[in-house]
Amino acid sequence: MKKFDLHERLIDFAVQIIAITDNLKISKAGNHLSGQIVRSGTSPSLNYSEAQSAESRNDFIHKMSVVLKELRETHSCLKIIYKAKLYLKEDLDLTVAIRENDELISIFVKSLETSRSKNK
Repeated sequence: MKKFDLHERLIDFAVQIIAITDNLKISKAGNHLSGQIVRSGTSPSLNYSEAQSAESRNDFIHKMSVVLKELRETHSCLKIIYKAKLYLKEDLDLTVAIRENDELISIFVKSLETSRSKNK
């Protein structure tokens, strides 16, 4: 996968997260998780952009680690939203977003392993 393809995938994921937040119930939990997931779910794309301009390999690893951290936080939010049924539309398929989130996490885990091994 080319770098720009991964960036587009992260942007598409952020858009997917925004659509999910627009379909959450208005409640204390819905409002809280909406704010949380919109931050953590859109952050990977922005941090990945920063990683592409890293000043050193260590800086790159750090920025990619932030992407992974935010993806993991988003994953937890998605699962809570899914299990607590905090979404309005019954046909909203959160499993698609969860699956994409899982795949993105796997990509960044592998990328970080590779970067760290080259850094030694």
